[in-house]
Amino acid sequence: FFLLQVLNEKKLQEVDSLWKEFETPEKANKIVKLKHFEKFQDTTEALAASTALVEGKLSKNLKKILKKIVAKDAHEQLAVADAKLGGVIKDKLNLSCIHSPMVTELMRGIRSQIEGLITGLPSREMAAMCLGLAHSLSRYKLKFSPDKVDTMIIQAISLLDDLDKELNNYIMRCREWYGWHFPELGKIITDNLTYCKCVRKVGDRSNFASSDVSDILPEEIEEDVKAAAEISMGTEVSEEDINNIIHLCDQVIEISEYRTQLYDYLKNRMMAIAPNLTVMVGELVGARLIAHAGSLLNLAKHPASTVQLLGAEKALFRALKTKRDTPKFGLIYHASLVGQTNIKNKGKISRMLAAKTALTIRYDALGENTSAEMGAENRLKVETRMRLLEERGIRRISGTGKALARTDKYQNKSEIKVFDPSGDSTLPAVSKKRKIQEVEEQDTEIAVKAKKFKPDMKEERTVEDGEPVKKKKKKKDKEKQAEEEEVLNEEHPTSPTVECELCCLATCVALLFHYALFIATFVCLQNTEKKKKKKKKMKDEDED
Repeated sequence: FFLLQVLNEKKLQEVDSLWKEFETPEKANKIVKLKHFEKFQDTTEALAASTALVEGKLSKNLKKILKKIVAKDAHEQLAVADAKLGGVIKDKLNLSCIHSPMVTELMRGIRSQIEGLITGLPSREMAAMCLGLAHSLSRYKLKFSPDKVDTMIIQAISLLDDLDKELNNYIMRCREWYGWHFPELGKIITDNLTYCKCVRKVGDRSNFASSDVSDILPEEIEEDVKAAAEISMGTEVSEEDINNIIHLCDQVIEISEYRTQLYDYLKNRMMAIAPNLTVMVGELVGARLIAHAGSLLNLAKHPASTVQLLGAEKALFRALKTKRDTPKFGLIYHASLVGQTNIKNKGKISRMLAAKTALTIRYDALGENTSAEMGAENRLKVETRMRLLEERGIRRISGTGKALARTDKYQNKSEIKVFDPSGDSTLPAVSKKRKIQEVEEQDTEIAVKAKKFKPDMKEERTVEDGEPVKKKKKKKDKEKQAEEEEVLNEEHPTSPTVECELCCLATCVALLFHYALFIATFVCLQNTEKKKKKKKKMKDEDED
């Protein structure tokens, strides 16, 4: 600790230009002057004082120094960079303290020229002391404890997995070996440990009738075993073979007992080192996550997305390589919360569980508190989310939030599609407009025919009895013509406007028809003239 006295207070009023007064050590010595200095005995004392300052508390050494100042200069004010610490000093020592932007700028200038203000300290030693204190302070902030040794957990879970593999091999070998002698026993007794205990106690199948296995098997199963032993289809084996099978059963029982003991040890260590992680995902899954990451601290550095996919790295990179769907879970799939959910919601629950698990891992690795309250709260949140997904409970945004949103009942409306044969036709489909045009064209053709149907007033000469006779049209022809027109009007009734339109269309069609004939005749004439010229040229050439 060191105390500085301000020499020129007028220059402190100019806050914006105060940094110019601390550009060099000489200028800094004109502003402030060293009044009191007290060193620490060791690093632990410096760490205790610095942590107290960080937390805004008043340490014992600082309290002694300030009491000396109060006794000498009680009327002066103390500039403090931390307002909380200034309040504590004012309450306990009744010393007036100042905290303002001017004070922060002054502290920044003192920090930049601290080597020039405090004489007798080489810069190299100053840097070494600052570095050591910074490391100690960072360890204290992270609450790093050497008692949290997670290496034992990694070794224990690895051994537990190895024991499970060996137990499976031993039990399958025992069932297959003793099955040659008594094959019916394997179907009656399904539990592996009970099977080995029964074989070790009885030995040969002929001893089942006289032996009592009520301490191992229930009465119903014991009766079934004794009845099956009398009519067994197995082969006879020697006493030496039975002794080897019994020795194998002893090994299975011993390994299974050691496995239960190791599991209890692992459970206790997990509750001591990572209680919140244990509450969230269980002892085995938590231990496997720690072993996969290498340590609890390394696991705390992983984000939630990585925690979700730990153990499924091969599937992830295979999916990225083949451009398929990536996996949704890794080791966290074996957690009880993921196993309880439906197949549809496993991805959502595993993602939420991974996010909450990442928080609990960091709390266990870097936190000071060893309680499992945070893990229990997060587990409750995941359980409520899982319940909502299973019930399809979509809460309302407004209102009480307790009522479920009403959804319409789903009704399956199946439509029977019939084959459309019109798609097989190669002819173009005729639209409704085309049909109307065709009707109008038919009307025009009928009108044209009606116009053309005029009686010739010319005289027609016929030969009757060798003499030409003049013949005139009779009135009957006119009457017939009128009747035909009435029939046409009845079949195709038209309004006056429609008749005008039909007449215009008829005239246009007639003009177009004559124009087309004119062009056709003109083209034919040109072709004939060209042919004639070619023939003349050919004749001239032949004559030449």
